[in-house]
Amino acid sequence: MGFRHPDYFNLDELLTDEEKLVRQTVSDFVDDEVLPIIEEHARAGTFPMHLVRKIGELGLFGITLPQEYGCAGLNNICYGLAMQELERGDSGIRSFASVQSSLVMYPIYSYGSEEQKRKWLPLLAKGEAIGCFGLTEPDYGSNPSGMVTNARKIDGCYLLNGAKMWITNGTLADVAVVWAKLDGVVRGFLVEKGMKGFTAPEMKGKHSLRASVTSELVFQDVELPESSILPGVEGLRGPLSCLTQARYGISWGVVGAAMACYDSSLNYAKSRVQFDRPIAGFQLTQDKLVYMLNEITKAQLLCWRLGHIKDNGTLRPQQVSLAKRNNCEMALTIARMSREIHGANGILDEYPVMRHAANLESVKTYEGTHEMHTLILGQDITGLAAFAG
Repeated sequence: MGFRHPDYFNLDELLTDEEKLVRQTVSDFVDDEVLPIIEEHARAGTFPMHLVRKIGELGLFGITLPQEYGCAGLNNICYGLAMQELERGDSGIRSFASVQSSLVMYPIYSYGSEEQKRKWLPLLAKGEAIGCFGLTEPDYGSNPSGMVTNARKIDGCYLLNGAKMWITNGTLADVAVVWAKLDGVVRGFLVEKGMKGFTAPEMKGKHSLRASVTSELVFQDVELPESSILPGVEGLRGPLSCLTQARYGISWGVVGAAMACYDSSLNYAKSRVQFDRPIAGFQLTQDKLVYMLNEITKAQLLCWRLGHIKDNGTLRPQQVSLAKRNNCEMALTIARMSREIHGANGILDEYPVMRHAANLESVKTYEGTHEMHTLILGQDITGLAAFAG
């Protein structure tokens, strides 16, 4: 049985024809190109590189950026729906697109020189170049202000030293957007693959996001030309604004993972017979299915409204924190509940639920943990910061 998008509150009536077309196009891509191969890649712990150019051909990288740089120039609802469909396939595929779009192309477009934009954005949009984003460090994750990666100005260049960790696409990347302290101030730098002293070893042994490449970035006296610095921003405002873009995409993406788990659960419960009847006819199973639909519907409406706030230019980062916090928790709960409905079969990769559940453990953590978003919201509503003494 083919996938059907849950739409209990007629959300489609709120979408434009263009938005529905984007969703359908990406949905078809996921059905035809992602789902047939994703379990094999998850099992092997490999990323399906052959999909990168295809995603680029669909115009999904930097989807909201202007057409003059080779991008689609679409609105944020389109961006969100595209992330929803990609993550219905797998969080690793959506993570790749999120990093490429929100954490690499966005800062180059927003803070880069015209030369940097012209050089990198068209290549990244087509998937002919891959980017990554270096902020998190081995000892500084939720507290990025403590970063120790640093740059020093020397004759005609910058000397970069330090390390980053948990970097999606790092080993694959042709360019890394790296945040480091220059004279005590956080600045962004474009570090290109092959530069002497720059290595990006892949992190192995993951039980989550297995169809995604996660890496360390190591910088040992890397000499960067003066043209490598992002001239348009100073301080943590730069990387944090990128995280707002990525968190927005995640808020939509995890709805797709939840939809996949709900769809699999509903179909399984209607076909699985115990005690001479489908298990969908038992009260406890119906309670789980109704909970899933209920939470997905709320998350859909939250995302739709968030997209319109973003498009009209009044978005606050705290609103994105609420959506990321709520929707990640919702999706992970649904994935776990889905495994329960599938019983022992739920651990098999014949069904997507265990893969989504494992992936969502990471998605709930990266781009700000559940706890950090709780404190962001707590500070916003009380005016009192509870982060640290």
